[in-house]
Amino acid sequence: MRKAGILMPVASLPGRHGSGTFGAEAYHFVDLAKRAGLSIWQILPLNPLGYGNSPYQPYSSYAMDDMYISLDILYKQGLISKAPSFNKNADAIDYERVRKFREPYLREAYANFKPDLNYSTFSYQEWVKNFAIFMALKKKNGMRSWLEWEDPAEKNQPVDGKLDLKKYEDEILYEVFKQYILYLQWKDLKQYANDLGIEIMGDIPFYVGIDSADVWASRKNFLLDDDGRPIFIAGVPPDYFSATGQRWGNPIYDWDYMEEDDFSFWVERISYTQRLFDIIRIDHFRAFDTYWKINADCPTAVDGVWMEAPGYKLFDTLLLKTEDLKLVAEDLGDLRYEVHVLRDHYDFRGMRVIQFAFLPEESDVHDKPHQLVYTGTHDNDTLFAWYREKPQWEKRKLRRYLRSEGFNTHSFVNDVINYALTRQADMVVIPLGDWLHKGHEARINTPGTVGAPNWMWRMKSLSPFEAKTEQIHAALENAGRIETEE
Repeated sequence: MRKAGILMPVASLPGRHGSGTFGAEAYHFVDLAKRAGLSIWQILPLNPLGYGNSPYQPYSSYAMDDMYISLDILYKQGLISKAPSFNKNADAIDYERVRKFREPYLREAYANFKPDLNYSTFSYQEWVKNFAIFMALKKKNGMRSWLEWEDPAEKNQPVDGKLDLKKYEDEILYEVFKQYILYLQWKDLKQYANDLGIEIMGDIPFYVGIDSADVWASRKNFLLDDDGRPIFIAGVPPDYFSATGQRWGNPIYDWDYMEEDDFSFWVERISYTQRLFDIIRIDHFRAFDTYWKINADCPTAVDGVWMEAPGYKLFDTLLLKTEDLKLVAEDLGDLRYEVHVLRDHYDFRGMRVIQFAFLPEESDVHDKPHQLVYTGTHDNDTLFAWYREKPQWEKRKLRRYLRSEGFNTHSFVNDVINYALTRQADMVVIPLGDWLHKGHEARINTPGTVGAPNWMWRMKSLSPFEAKTEQIHAALENAGRIETEE
């Protein structure tokens, strides 16, 4: 079955309280996706947003951001008083103000919550305890990075366990409570989507942030100095997005230790992620083959060295210890041949982005059956904006090629979407911004940049999507991407 999906971050959904949540608008979105004939909803990482509000610099690989908790669901459960609307009609997420507004209601819900056996079982997970303690201490330290904490007992709690946690108990339990509520609300939403025949594709960053519970609690898995600071950091050399490369700042894995430890860090991480999503897209897959290693004191990503990773050993172990792993490899960029060999050895589905490889002379690799085709990802501008910024000669060339392929609706965006849908690829995902012909204002992220307007785009209403569902359904039907009901 050839499938079609939609890329839409949860945070970008409409909502009464300034950002998307796991509440009513998310369920409405799923209903509209079903009506349109879509069978995949791809989201971005749900983890707690760290530096620059980026979901790729999270405070944890396991936890979810409490911004996604639906206050309206808490009200219906009798845990809080009804919250008034806040920033409902804003077209950008004001993270600081949204969090400040939500905090009293989350505290109220915590005060009214009565723990049960399911809660107790959830709270005993190792990652839950580590994250809750980490966040309680982080708040106590003014949200500074754990590397800047002054109390050695707090900084080194996972290493020596000398900290008396009783004085932090209430704040720790508050963090556990929020993660439990997030888990319940997300599982209900995911089950609703699954019951309608829609799979959820989650996104997992390859690296974790230095200021994260992952690094704080599991330092042996990373190349750090005696004080916990990274010796080397991650990124990529100069590329399409940046002339000086991208200096991400994430700590590099200690692959030698990980191999000795039977890759337990990755096995546990992927196994838990499988519980949350139907399909997992791994960002920066090429680093399982080779990764760009930058000395931590280098100001850019220009000076680095490619290092080989034990990808085959890792995936042999991972597939031995997990079942039904549906993995999509983000294999974009200037890759060496061995990355594709690694991907194909395990029959992982690769990715192709039409904006990067459209014309025949550029590449024909986006016309293969076992892969995932995009018009653009969260790192691309929308199709409309991408085309608008092209010089006239290139616009004519693109339209001439589309006409030669039988696409001439007098709408470039529609033609490219239909072109993508009719490729051989068994999965095609189109961002909502492209379905709606949005311009640059709907771009989610510009790689190599930090801060506004990255990660801030949100919709005020789903009405534009609702108005498009019949057109989307017709396009999918014409491309043979809707299962015919008998």
